[in-house]
Amino acid sequence: MKRIRTVARREVSSFFDHPTAYILVVAFLGLGLFLTFRTIYAAGVATLRPFFDLLPWLFAIFIPALTMRSLAEERRSGTLEWLLSHPLRESEVILGKFIGNWLLVLVALGGTLPTAFGLLKVSEADGGIMMAEYIGGGLLAAQGVAIGLWASSLTRNQITAFMLATSVSFTLVIIGTPVVLIGLPPALGVAVSNLSVLGHFENVARGVVDLRDVIYFVSTAGLFLFMAVGTMSRERLSAGRSAHRRLRTGTAALVAMVVVLNLLGGNIRGRLDLTKEGLYTLSDGTREILGGLDDIVTLKLVISDGLPAELQSSLRDVADLVADLRRAAGGQLVVENLNPNDDEEVARDARNLGITQNEFNVLRDDEFVVRRGWFGLALLYADQREVIPFIDRTDDLEFRLVSAISAMTTEERAGVAFLTGFGAQGPGTFPSFARGLSERYDLRTIDLSVDTVPELSRDTLDIVVVAGPQQPLSAPAVEAIESFIDAGGSALFLIDKHQVSPESPFMYPIFTGLESFLEARGVGTDAGVVLDHGSNARISMGQQGIFNVVRPYPLWPITVRGDAHTTTRDLNNLSMGWATVLTVTDSAVQRLWVTTELGAIQRAGGIIMPDALLEPDRDDFQTVTVAVALDPSATDDGESSGREDDSAKGGRMIVIGDVDFLQEQFLQSNPQNLVFALNAIDWLAQDEALIGIRSKLRIPPVMSFTSEFQRVALKWGNLVGVPLLFVLLGVVRVTGRRRRAETRWKEAPS
Repeated sequence: MKRIRTVARREVSSFFDHPTAYILVVAFLGLGLFLTFRTIYAAGVATLRPFFDLLPWLFAIFIPALTMRSLAEERRSGTLEWLLSHPLRESEVILGKFIGNWLLVLVALGGTLPTAFGLLKVSEADGGIMMAEYIGGGLLAAQGVAIGLWASSLTRNQITAFMLATSVSFTLVIIGTPVVLIGLPPALGVAVSNLSVLGHFENVARGVVDLRDVIYFVSTAGLFLFMAVGTMSRERLSAGRSAHRRLRTGTAALVAMVVVLNLLGGNIRGRLDLTKEGLYTLSDGTREILGGLDDIVTLKLVISDGLPAELQSSLRDVADLVADLRRAAGGQLVVENLNPNDDEEVARDARNLGITQNEFNVLRDDEFVVRRGWFGLALLYADQREVIPFIDRTDDLEFRLVSAISAMTTEERAGVAFLTGFGAQGPGTFPSFARGLSERYDLRTIDLSVDTVPELSRDTLDIVVVAGPQQPLSAPAVEAIESFIDAGGSALFLIDKHQVSPESPFMYPIFTGLESFLEARGVGTDAGVVLDHGSNARISMGQQGIFNVVRPYPLWPITVRGDAHTTTRDLNNLSMGWATVLTVTDSAVQRLWVTTELGAIQRAGGIIMPDALLEPDRDDFQTVTVAVALDPSATDDGESSGREDDSAKGGRMIVIGDVDFLQEQFLQSNPQNLVFALNAIDWLAQDEALIGIRSKLRIPPVMSFTSEFQRVALKWGNLVGVPLLFVLLGVVRVTGRRRRAETRWKEAPS
């Protein structure tokens, strides 16, 4: 081990004494960070994913350029023979050079750490995902260095070594791209996909270190290192001797073993979920629901052979999830794997369940051919069924399956009523929200504007929703709501205290009649309209000449989480439009969503055109509250006390200063809006098992800058500052090389 460290130390020193290494590192960081900041600043999201999506392509050039001289130059200059004349084995030389080159690549990759820390500073980015991305980058670097050393061991020419290593590296990347896979037969496409870098690296970079991916990178890196050792060893072996034949046989056997291991290792289990909220681990709510099953639920998984290689990552996710669900159910979930290609009767049964074949294209004889395949599932319980005809996405599959099981096995459904009249909106205005509610709740509408206000009975009703009344509610209507809540019922209030005029670009203040009722419970609604100059949506101003002009719109704030609360778990932000400012006058009220520190308040009645908004006054900046929750039965830490007389104190309430956030336009731009609204209903119903599952959205958070200086410093401090540090280090190190050599020469004994 000491000899390996000596070789590695010599390799690192030789790199840092040569300007080429610094040039390569600066080029690598400059290109990678430039493209990354261009992407994340345009999208306004805090994620390193753009950089790591580029990493396999960058490494395919950068690493061969670093490693091409490691053995080729040693062989050309004759120092390799001198090195092997020492008590060093070929394997020790290769391992030492591997460690030295790998460390240098990790140093270059470490140049992006300031960017990661900066994004964590200005957002609620998931540090666990970033850690997994760097682990994946380290594994990818190990594979690339091993390929580079193998290529360098084959020749005396550095350029030849570079071209060979680059060709192999690019091949391993390119074979995983759709443009290649679509032209292969399905079975061959699957095999090639399993041997590609992209699929394995992307799996790790999403936040999960899976044993199958680790095995891929370790086994391929080990294979190329072994071949590099074999290349060096065979030079001193006679071609006709048995030792030479054993070396060739062993190399061929190892290649076969690595290929077979990665093709057939799909059943290997073991993964480490590094995401902050366990996005790829079963939620506690899932375990609670499945663990409480008292009867058999059947899951029929209908998957045919010959599916395109693009679906392989989804197939793997589905198989892993189903295996986890089966274990969590403790025998109450029966899984049947069906392949309609094997049996026409199975295909007929699948069609009867509502699962149909999907069409996809494959490239044959230079033209696209349509093929069909099955990839769906069905849940069966008693005479009920829930069918997913085609599994088009897997990020929400846990929620879809577990919520369906919960709905099928639950006998009683809570009642949710939209209270209409006085301009309040019904469920038809919010189709996505209403559809999500109807899957688990008994949804209805009650008109409060009739002459005799109907009683809101707790016997048939659990939650009421008041969505944006435009005229003051009558006193009997307010009294009916108040009585319902005092009796232990829960309520969701979507309050808009202003109306946007369709004829002119102004907002007009309105009164809902709920002001005194909410004020008595610690929530004020008369402060004005929310702006956020630090985190907001960008809207199109239309075509101006040949350009489509996009402008930030502070009146559409992208809010961040306030106090820790069940409803906002795993969520990063909420997109709102012309939201009402909420003020909190009672310590029992929890702030769910707030603006950044660059929030502000505009009095209702002002102009709303993006290009006519007044310049912000920094003295007016403040954190503004836009959504709150109130649980009269909660203790000081926000948890329910669990006392039997809790209902006597009144039911739970959530007040949101916006109704537009549930419009389809906002839901399409930010799916977290719908997730939060459904979480809110579950919390109001005191049925919180599904909240932790539904909230598993893998959407990067927005960046929230407290000043323009912070925005500029994050970008240019990394884009220019970090490469400049490597330049300065290189200048000092390289210019001081001669001085250090002269010093050692003078200190040498005569």
